[in-house]
Amino acid sequence: MNQASYRWVIVAAGAVLGCVAVGGMFALPVFLRPISEETGWSVTGISSAMTLGFLAMAFGSMAWGALSDRIGPGPVVLGGSVLLALSMALAARAQSLIEFQIIFGLLVGLATAAIFAPMMACVTGWFETQRALAVSLVSAGMGVAPMTMAPLAAWLVSHHDWRTALFTIAAICAAIMIPTALLVRRPPALAQAAPAAAMTTSGESEMSVGRALRSPQFVILLATNFFCCATHSGPIFHTVSYAVTCGIPLIAAVSIYSVEGLAGMGGRIVFGLMGDRFGAKRVLVAGLLAQGIGALAYVFASQLIAFYIVAAAFGFIYGGIMPLYAVLARDNFPLKMMGTVIGGSAMAGSLGMALGPVVGGWIYDSFASYHGLYVAAFGMGILAFLIALTFKPFPKETVAANSGASSAIA
Repeated sequence: MNQASYRWVIVAAGAVLGCVAVGGMFALPVFLRPISEETGWSVTGISSAMTLGFLAMAFGSMAWGALSDRIGPGPVVLGGSVLLALSMALAARAQSLIEFQIIFGLLVGLATAAIFAPMMACVTGWFETQRALAVSLVSAGMGVAPMTMAPLAAWLVSHHDWRTALFTIAAICAAIMIPTALLVRRPPALAQAAPAAAMTTSGESEMSVGRALRSPQFVILLATNFFCCATHSGPIFHTVSYAVTCGIPLIAAVSIYSVEGLAGMGGRIVFGLMGDRFGAKRVLVAGLLAQGIGALAYVFASQLIAFYIVAAAFGFIYGGIMPLYAVLARDNFPLKMMGTVIGGSAMAGSLGMALGPVVGGWIYDSFASYHGLYVAAFGMGILAFLIALTFKPFPKETVAANSGASSAIA
């Protein structure tokens, strides 16, 4: 298969890996109440496992991304796939809350980090044309997770105890992810040793990793991603529990999560097409403003139909804007350090995601209401919007020097 065709295999592999990895990690909201009821562990304590997971993703993302720059994405995502399945199986055997928090939080989060940044960096290197669409399709795989893994987790935990259900998901992760990881290849522009390869151009050598990481563009990219993810992490994690507190049955509440995921998949494609047409920054800024408003709308939802409407709008928006960070990074930084740059962005995003689960759990345990969570999410969304407005792309000549894709994959 030629390079022009194989790049779509890379997209498909990234979508599948992202779907299963993110779906496995985000099965925890479905297990939240069953675990609490069976073990007596607090909602805040169990939610903290997710917070630890995002922290592990944060500190692992840049390291995995940098490693993928050195050895290629294939070995990194394969190792992450094995670690994810193993750690979920071990979490199913946890006998104490602290053991569960460490295994599901630290190990699952670290394993998921090995998938996201390396695959996003890999895809941006395989595409010059249709880059935003390609990255969005990979991200769409993650959007499918609520429609696949979450309903599966709900069905399993309705027919089995939570330990059996979680172990089954671990086995599914291993069966799907390990073979898929073997399809991942390094972008041709980086795999080739010829002088024409992108990583050896004069523009590439002029921008060092240190200069890139100290640039205002990188700092703003990180800050925007942090507050963006802080906006949607709480609503994503606690919507199922919030809906149950409103009197909606668990299976129906999980369907709200699935509607959000389906809308997010559509948002990724639409925003990807818009990013290719109007530019990543312009579309990202508009999306961030809309995301903040969408988070606040959950305050007014109490019936199932209202949850569906808000979840569809909110999922469409936050799902659509997330892939644009990788596109914005590729438009401004060299291909040879894409794993490091996108890993750094993912690190900031994961730190933002870490706020939602534990803060939302604390708000509910303290006030028996989730409304404060959605008001706080709105504030974070507006802050992300304001920070994104300050992003100034590198001068055109610098961007031209930094773009180093081979014409063979265009």
